[in-house]
Formats: sequence, C-alpha cells, structure tokens
Amino acid sequence: MAEHGAHVTTASVADHQPSIFEVVAQDSLMTAVRPALQHVVKVLAESNPAHYGFFWRWFDEIFTLLDLLLQQHYLSKTSASFSENFYGLKRIVMEDSHKSQRLASAGLPKKQLWKSVVFLVLLPYLKVKLEKLVSSLREEDEYSIHPPSSHWKRFYRAFLAAYPFVNMAWEGWFLVQQLSYILGKAQHHSPLLRLAGVRLGRLTVQDIQAMERRLVEAYMMQQPAKSSVREKIKSALKKAVGGVAFSLSTGLSVGVFFLQFLDWWYSSENQETIKSLTALPTPPPPVHLDYNSDSPLLPKMKTVCPLCRKTRVNDTVLATSGYVFCYRCVFTYVRSHQACPITGYPTEVQHLIKLYSPEN
Repeated sequence: MAEHGAHVTTASVADHQPSIFEVVAQDSLMTAVRPALQHVVKVLAESNPAHYGFFWRWFDEIFTLLDLLLQQHYLSKTSASFSENFYGLKRIVMEDSHKSQRLASAGLPKKQLWKSVVFLVLLPYLKVKLEKLVSSLREEDEYSIHPPSSHWKRFYRAFLAAYPFVNMAWEGWFLVQQLSYILGKAQHHSPLLRLAGVRLGRLTVQDIQAMERRLVEAYMMQQPAKSSVREKIKSALKKAVGGVAFSLSTGLSVGVFFLQFLDWWYSSENQETIKSLTALPTPPPPVHLDYNSDSPLLPKMKTVCPLCRKTRVNDTVLATSGYVFCYRCVFTYVRSHQACPITGYPTEVQHLIKLYSPEN
C-alpha cells in the first residue's frame, strides 16, 4: 500500500509520468472555464438582449469554435492542450520510445493532433447538446407539450429510460481508468487519451529550452534587414496573429487563477463565512394585488386561468408570485416576457411548478 501511495503523490521520475492530482486538476480546468463564460454571456444578454442575445443563443457553437482554435494552436505548438500546458504537461505519442520522444515544441503528428482535437472539442460539444436534448424531451414528456405519435412516443421514452444507464456506464468507464492509473496499472488516466494514441508526461528541461529557442527564432525572423512590401505585410500579419494568441493565452492564464479563487470563495465550506460577511437585513415581503372581484386581471372563478380565461388544464403555479395558470399559457408567457402575468415580477421558466390534484 505504501508503494501505491507513493505513486499517487510522486510520479516516476524516469518517464516523467504526472500524478493523479495533476491530471485531474488539468481536466477540471476547462470544465470550470465553460460555465464561467456562460454566466458572463447570460448576464450580458439579460442586460441588453438586442446586442448580446445572439451570443447567448449560439453560445455552445461560439465557445466550441474558440475552443477549437485554442486547442489546435496549443497542440501544434506545445504538444498539449491549453490546460495540460498550463500545468506543465505534454502529450507523448504511444509509438515513441523513451529515447526517440519528440520535443514538445515540435507539436503532435497530424493523426494524433486531430484525434486529440475531436476528443477535446467535438465530444464535449456533442455531450452538452445531448444533455439539453434529454432535458427538453423530459420536460415535453412530463407536461405533454407536443403529444407525439405512439411510435415516436415509445422510441423517445425508451431513450429517456436508457440514457441514465448509458451515462452511468460512461462515467464508470472513466472511474475505472482513473483507479487503474492510481494503482499503476495503466498509462492513461482517461480512456480518451488511449483512443487518441497518446499519454501524458511532464515537460522536460529540453522541452522548455526548445520552446524558448523557438520564441527567440520567431522574434529574429520578424525583423528582416531588407524586405518587400509583400513580406512586410506577411510579417505584420504574423505579428498580429502572434499578439492575439499571446494575449488570449495570457488572459486565460490570469482568468484561471481568478476562476480558482471564485471556486474557493463559493465552495460549500466557505458559505458560512460568505453569509456572515454579506448578511443584510431581511427585506419586507412584496405587496401582492388584492384578490377581489373588481380586479381586471383575476377571474372570479378560482378554477379559471387568468390568461386564457378558461378552466385550467395542467395546473401550474408560478413560484415567483404564487398564482396558478394553465401550463401552456404560463410557459408561453414567461418564456416571451420573463415576468409574472399578474404581478409583473421578473421570473424564468424554471420557476414553474406543476400541481398534482387527487383526481390526477
């Protein structure tokens, strides 16, 4: 057991294999970047839907495109993804022996590079889209928003029933691989690395020196003694692209430290401290409209929906204000106006709660 514990904390110096803590930390890095950027875009879109609504509607596609450019740049220049390079790691081709390993500055071969891009960028995008599809199908199935034909109904209900088990098997596959890596039985902490034909290792002194020499050579090449207009334009474009890449890399590095600070600040262990520092007096309860027969917004019959003025179907309460509507009516209204139809309080679709009566 002591030998296994030593493998967890200190990796083998001979092959520069990283510890489980390093590989898990770099995995969680990009996982934290996505929700942080998504929250920023959501705040911007809510503050100015006309200007920033496009970025919110197409956030997944825009983030995937930027992630593709970022990962392709790092894989071709440092033989590592952004998060792996941040933690001083690199990807080593499985076919390479210890003596014939490529320097990190040479980049990955095309085959391993594009496999890595697919597993780093495309697979997470498809997973996010699949989770959103499952969530949408569950909501439609629960409230019967779009009653399907019997054939499709059986199909997607079977899909919804099978998805949790498929997801559990997927996560279990990763867990078994990580346990094998901890016990020294595997060279990969993730099965996706094995499928890409690479493994992780630490950057060596030679790798760092080669990267520094490459930066110096690039700087010297950007200062030719005599050059034509075409070469000057080419050099200016290279400088601009290099500047953008450097700015993006530096910004992400600074942002990573900020994200880690936020992760600690809003952790469950720190919640009590946050509450004590940010405690404010309890605000008074909101003033609701009086329920009387003279109110033009409220129907006289309590079983009538205030929106369609018909007997309610699929009773649903809006948690923001407490009023009850038909699900279809209030879902459509809240999605369009982001407010309660009666009180005008700001709200969202997730504040809708279906009510179940004994008759149902």
